[in-house]
Amino acid sequence: MPNVRKALITGGAGFIGSNLADRLAAGGTEVVVLDDLRTGRRAFVEDLLATGRAELVEGDVLDPAALDRAMAGCDMVFHLQANADVRHGLEHPRRDLEQNTIATSAVLESMRAHGVRRIAFSSTGSVYGEPEVFPTPEDAPFPVQTSLYGASKLACEGLIAAYCHGYGFSGTVFRFVSILGERYTHGHVIDFYRALRRDPRTLRILGDGRQEKSYLHVGDCVRAIETVIADQGDEPGFRVYNLGTDETIIVDDSARIICEHMGVEPRIEHAGGVRGWAGDSPLIRLDTSRVRALGWAPELTIREAIVRTLQWFDANPDIVEEPA
Repeated sequence: MPNVRKALITGGAGFIGSNLADRLAAGGTEVVVLDDLRTGRRAFVEDLLATGRAELVEGDVLDPAALDRAMAGCDMVFHLQANADVRHGLEHPRRDLEQNTIATSAVLESMRAHGVRRIAFSSTGSVYGEPEVFPTPEDAPFPVQTSLYGASKLACEGLIAAYCHGYGFSGTVFRFVSILGERYTHGHVIDFYRALRRDPRTLRILGDGRQEKSYLHVGDCVRAIETVIADQGDEPGFRVYNLGTDETIIVDDSARIICEHMGVEPRIEHAGGVRGWAGDSPLIRLDTSRVRALGWAPELTIREAIVRTLQWFDANPDIVEEPA
């Protein structure tokens, strides 16, 4: 990226982070990956590290020594590290606070100490809760928050906005739909794939299967991030961009694509209800006209993104193994 000399990517050995690291390094940016490898994987960054264009600092953003070491000499931070376990948030309510909100505060303070003023933050479409406007624009009125994950991410956005106002930071927030693609390791596509490998006769789907979602391929996601950062330069201020597609798919239809790919015809069992879990929004569709005005558009459809993800599973069976 021409206007970023050296970038820190927190969570840079994870799904989105490692793909972004590859993209930035290919564009000439020196990359520092900070990751504790609890959910990120060293294998995702090994090829990049071998090129000499990136460094891996193994540690958590809540470890001041690791964070300071990773931050030194950088001129921008891409803060992607987070707890992404949306479904089970109510079972461990402090986790979102600590790994999302407090971690973001730590990143911002380290930036201030090191004189770094530019940050891009991976937020979520979940901050909109269950909105009344579809497709949902960035300036939609916020309803009551429905998940601890979304609430913690919204708190992160507030902190970043305050640092932009108080310290002259340049902050860009990306509110993602769910992301699919190569190195994807968390979410319903891999859950269904694993379940069907265990038992191809039955597939249990949370909710009624009519939940309507939007998905974006990780390649389109990192291209959008690059497009926005290249356009805005280092001007101080706080900006928000939705990232998604103009189409949606219901969960039952995504399950059919997975079954077709795997060549199975299971009996479908629905858990019932319009939500898969507390905080699961029955409909997610974001207005992406703001980022499209910069010349970006997704290249893959949702179906193509699902198939690309499944093909990557087929080629990487070790990734699909059940977590210990």
